Amino acid sequence: MENNNKKQELKIELTPEVANGHYSNLAVISHTPGEFFIDFITVAPNMPQAKVQSRIIMNPENAKNLLFALRDNLQRYEKTFGEIERKTPKTPGNQGGEIPNPFMA
Repeated sequence: MENNNKKQELKIELTPEVANGHYSNLAVISHTPGEFFIDFITVAPNMPQAKVQSRIIMNPENAKNLLFALRDNLQRYEKTFGEIERKTPKTPGNQGGEIPNPFMA
């Protein structure tokens, strides 16, 4: 009799096109009762328009799992490389002088 409690291996394919990735310095997060939408955007200086590079749609449970996975990975990163300092860049002429958080809800 085989052991039915064996872990199943998940094979993940990463195509060259996806492996190149997309740079993002802004994320906009919105939600409905059943889904979270995360739009990853690249904003460039002196450009009046920014383009969504990728949109990820997740159910609430998976969004929360992503939150915890990011937290755990950030903690491991900081143990290895040191604390990540949060910086608020200043721009001349901006009321209050601050650029808003690039990862906003």
